[in-house]
Amino acid sequence: MRLSVIGCGYLGAVHAAAMASIGHDVVGIDVDEQKVAALSAGTAPFFEPKLAELLQAGLASGRLRFSTRMADAAGAGVHFLAVGTPQLAGGHAADLRFVHAAVDDLVPHLRPGDVLAGKSTVPVGTASGISARIAPTGAVLAWNPEFLREGWAVHDTLAPDRIVVGVSSGESGERAAEILREVYRPAVEAGAPFLVTDPATAELVKGAANAFLATKISFINAMAEIAEAAGADVTLLADAIGHDTRIGRRYLGSGIGFGGGCLPKDIRAFAARAEELGRGESVGFLHEVDAINLRRRDRAVQIVVDALGGLVFGKRVAVLGAAFKPFSDDIRDSPAIDVAVRLRGLGADVVVTDPAAIDNARAVHPQLGYERDRDEALRGAHAVVVVTEWDEYRRHLSPEHAGALVSARVVVDGRNCLDAAAWRAAGWAYHGMGRR
Repeated sequence: MRLSVIGCGYLGAVHAAAMASIGHDVVGIDVDEQKVAALSAGTAPFFEPKLAELLQAGLASGRLRFSTRMADAAGAGVHFLAVGTPQLAGGHAADLRFVHAAVDDLVPHLRPGDVLAGKSTVPVGTASGISARIAPTGAVLAWNPEFLREGWAVHDTLAPDRIVVGVSSGESGERAAEILREVYRPAVEAGAPFLVTDPATAELVKGAANAFLATKISFINAMAEIAEAAGADVTLLADAIGHDTRIGRRYLGSGIGFGGGCLPKDIRAFAARAEELGRGESVGFLHEVDAINLRRRDRAVQIVVDALGGLVFGKRVAVLGAAFKPFSDDIRDSPAIDVAVRLRGLGADVVVTDPAAIDNARAVHPQLGYERDRDEALRGAHAVVVVTEWDEYRRHLSPEHAGALVSARVVVDGRNCLDAAAWRAAGWAYHGMGRR
């Protein structure tokens, strides 16, 4: 099937490459000439495992190409809308200008029977407005939210845990749903649930899923605050309640909280839209979820200060991690960078290392020190702070090896990902988040 993907950022580039890999003829459209040039050369403009290989294979097969011309989307039977929806400047709502501009640019190239499949994360009610915009063309709107995890985006696109399609009632909506079922046929045949809803429900699914995940993460971080005050261990607490099948252990890892370009801004936009609908009280708890998340960054900095005797000025602090999560080079709203910047503001000699995100971090925060080599970052450090749980730090860094490099054996485990007993046995003063 011939497809277009409008917007080739993180979501769109992965989606275009993945769709080409399962046999579709795909054109990706983006206004950023540099991005299009990189993608056309088979180079991923961001770090995502397996994406470069998928791009190169798609380009070599002739099934994948990229363009800056919206006219090149003409003739596709399905157009995926994957444009970003950043947080509105000066507020919490989503900025939909780019979505609406992309739709308006696409309208002249739509044909009767074409399907516009929205994948952008938007406030509930957006789909109805877009549907009205494209109605004169005879094209049909379906809302098809994405559920990608950075670092696992290729896997999540090719082997999704569910596919949600929101369409209006009637023959045209049913036809759009069947067309998308055919687009995703390999995943459906492999057992992925294919859920057909109305458009509003499909829009809500993404926001509700993110709100639930954020709530679960902030819940265990709230328990970490209590555990610290009570002398308890939040990791053992999480293990105990995680055995309850109604709760589950996943996403109950306490630490410095969540970040990235999606979860923080999406839960704020979700709450903002609820307020617009007159139901702000229904998600009022999300404001506290956000506040708890931000407090954990404060707490991590305070632990470092306390561990260094109350003064970090002039002390060398090795910060292990810059990306907001492993297997990504994304530093948007990264708790890791936030902690590093705050320590630098207190006068510490901060040296940041990361397997993938140094260039992005340096471009935004040139005031920090950077070292690509992990061991060089550790050398001479008075404190080590683990803020991104890359395997290079949690699995492949022994406390004995690290101890031979640093000036003082002080480690703050901002992700509770290290073996506390092993580090203490090696002579380290180990400090976790919500741990005794």
